[in-house]
Amino acid sequence: MNTTAKTTEYPAPKIIRSVREMQNLCLALRAQGKRIAFVPTMGWLHDGHLSLLKEGRQRGDVLVLSIFVNPTQFGAGEDFDSYPRDLDRDAALARSTGVDFIFAPVASDMYPRGYATYVNVEGLTEVLCGASRPGHFRGVTTVVSKLFTIVQPHVALFGQKDFQQLAVIRRMTEDMNLPVDVLGMPIVREADGLAMSSRNSYLSPSQRQQALVLSQALASARTLVAAGQRDASVIRDELAARIGEMPEARIDYIQICHQSTLQSQDVVDTDSVLLLAVYVGKTRLIDNGFLFDRTSGRS
Repeated sequence: MNTTAKTTEYPAPKIIRSVREMQNLCLALRAQGKRIAFVPTMGWLHDGHLSLLKEGRQRGDVLVLSIFVNPTQFGAGEDFDSYPRDLDRDAALARSTGVDFIFAPVASDMYPRGYATYVNVEGLTEVLCGASRPGHFRGVTTVVSKLFTIVQPHVALFGQKDFQQLAVIRRMTEDMNLPVDVLGMPIVREADGLAMSSRNSYLSPSQRQQALVLSQALASARTLVAAGQRDASVIRDELAARIGEMPEARIDYIQICHQSTLQSQDVVDTDSVLLLAVYVGKTRLIDNGFLFDRTSGRS
């Protein structure tokens, strides 16, 4: 008996560049009663993105992936020009998950001459990454609101590695009464614990090893909480010392916040989430995790 697992062979996704063509197509699909699942990305896909696409394939009749390195969310001196891009590579990976359409617009079509409209979410965007990357979230919310308008999705999937981004997009979607179900999906990690990120490709072998300190810091924090530690400042200090042992690591922030408001907490409780941003060499990495078991309340 042949026990070899069968794999589904999907057709190549259609790549669409034009904003108008993409929007007209999606409006027609909705008129036909099709449910659209959408995964917005900046490309250079990895297994974290593919996990979102596989889930999206289960949640929609039509699966749309966007690939757009959005210039408005990069600040001066950041890695917009060097951000990895390879549409052919990404299209091949997307095909394996059953993507129907790849929307890959050009910046001049998304932001034509005279463009002057931006979306800003107040409160959630001034802390954490927003404090160290001014204007970043204005760029994120602007492009996501535009993508939602163009793609017309019923459901959009985002990774929880960008925890603050997910919170901001959820707030924007609710406040603007956008008819999109925003789903956050679990962080996908390498076998050694490093959270998958397109920016991991920037790391040298030595830096890649040092980058493990982020996931190790999360584990250390959970161990402290399990042992009864609830003082957030004590936990932060312990983690800062651990991260500081890495020769090329530089801390942007270590914060313990309420999961919904993102306000800093002095005492750890079941709503607390630990958020980290650390430069390893020139590469800025982020990671996060809850400090208690979400199902039982245990640390």
